Amino acid sequence: MTDILRSTFRLGAFALAAATLLSGCASTPLPPMQATSPAGTGAARQVARAPGTQLLLDAAAAPAEAAPVAQPPVLATTTQAVAGSQDETMVTAPIDPLNPDQPVNLDDKTANRDLWVRVRRGFTMSDLDDDYVRRFEQYYATRPDYVKRMTERGGRYLFHVVQEIEKRNMPTELALLPFIESAFNPQAMSTAKASGMWQFIPSTGKDYSLTQNVFRDDRRNVLASTRAALDYLDRLHDMFGDWHLALAAYNWGQGNVQRAITRNQKAGLPTDYASLKMPDETRQYVPKLQAVKNIVMQPDQYKLELPALKNHPYFLSVPIERDIDVDLAAKLAGVSLDEFKSLNPQMNKPVILAAGTEQVLLPYENAASFVEKLRNHRGQLATWTAWVAPKTLRPAEAAKEVGMSEAQLRDVNRIPPKMLVKAGSTLLVPRSATRTADVSEHVADHASIALAPDVPPLKKVTLKAGKKGETVASIAKRYRTTPAQVASWNKVAPNGTFKAGSAIVVFVPNATKVAAARPAPAAAKPAANGKGKATAVAIAKPTVKAAPARTSGAAKTPAPRNRAAIRLADH
Repeated sequence: MTDILRSTFRLGAFALAAATLLSGCASTPLPPMQATSPAGTGAARQVARAPGTQLLLDAAAAPAEAAPVAQPPVLATTTQAVAGSQDETMVTAPIDPLNPDQPVNLDDKTANRDLWVRVRRGFTMSDLDDDYVRRFEQYYATRPDYVKRMTERGGRYLFHVVQEIEKRNMPTELALLPFIESAFNPQAMSTAKASGMWQFIPSTGKDYSLTQNVFRDDRRNVLASTRAALDYLDRLHDMFGDWHLALAAYNWGQGNVQRAITRNQKAGLPTDYASLKMPDETRQYVPKLQAVKNIVMQPDQYKLELPALKNHPYFLSVPIERDIDVDLAAKLAGVSLDEFKSLNPQMNKPVILAAGTEQVLLPYENAASFVEKLRNHRGQLATWTAWVAPKTLRPAEAAKEVGMSEAQLRDVNRIPPKMLVKAGSTLLVPRSATRTADVSEHVADHASIALAPDVPPLKKVTLKAGKKGETVASIAKRYRTTPAQVASWNKVAPNGTFKAGSAIVVFVPNATKVAAARPAPAAAKPAANGKGKATAVAIAKPTVKAAPARTSGAAKTPAPRNRAAIRLADH
């Protein structure tokens, strides 16, 4: 790999030298370039350039002192506008998102050291030693294939996590936490809707600025979720002053941990992790992390083998300037679709929106190739775009508006049968001659889809129970609904009975002809209306209550997350 990187770096340096010579400013970095917006997108905009793309590197100059970690090369120093059939494609260089402005020393021997050595060196948490730890050591030791699969997958992300932890002077035991949370699977989803390798529930993800909408879920974003998780853990440590308690709060919730501490304080009991009363999942949480730590420290003792991990980034980031299909991005990068998604798992749709995704992550060896192929690409980059419904529509009507089949519209936007698309919903639709502009930042960041049942308009009808009364079940059967629904309308029990003469409320379609709850006896004097005709029911002024919209894209706070039931794609 070192030879490949050295060659790539030299090519990048040669390109830089040529660009510098042509500019006539051999010692001055090129200024940021301005680009007018593509046709139809409005005012001119500043091209978003990655940090470090102007950095001048000297391949022959050795650094003053050896860097602790070899950084990947900055392979280009200019943003280039390339003419194509889809306006202009802005191409920038791949960078290391951890150290975008660091010079590169390709001969740094630390890049070839084992990353596990670096992880072990940063262990600073106090150790636990109890039966729970022994149990989980045994669990992992008897599952070598699972440990291998989990650690190989984690190797994509571990360098980045360790680097971020060291920048914050946090213990590197925290770098092992995704093994406990998700087996380092960024696609993991728990039964409590916790998502990503750090397992954020929707509400906590929002608290830490992890966008969740139609197009992306940043709880699965490798960079964003790591930043958010370490912010959260740092805050919990400041709150409790102890890493074990901070980890308990990460799993159980800070309020629960604080209440457990308060109970022990009032009872005159210790308030350390082992002394608190907590759910089994939280009781086992830190011992499980301790077991993984022990295995990383001495894998031979457990007859396990950890895969060798190099002490350099597995991935680089490449800025995205135009909307581009996920399939095309993977093809240009020369990686499989699965590999591309493993590094960019936040994508919910088959298109990457430049306004909402500043960068994509690519394997170390593929980033430069992607930049070159993107620069030379001719043709459309994105075949999909966003369309905001101007009014409430049936899927068939929306499909006709955007020129696609109803089946395709339902499938790509996950619209179930018998649902309406409410006004303001954002749908993924094909690009066309009238929809060529990239999606705006507002839509990319706030897109949501709201659905409502496709049922006729309802009206409220008040019935009068007969002399012998009526059961909730009989009313439900008569109006083809459920006892629970009738009970909800009338605030009674589903197995209840209406008293004789009492009012009964039902909601029915406007076209439905409503009969009395029970026919009036023949001897009874009918009520007369203004025209002398009998009226069997009293109909209140229609007060239609629309069914609540079902929204995807707007986060809903679930019950406290339960990581014991994480569904893994590869567990």
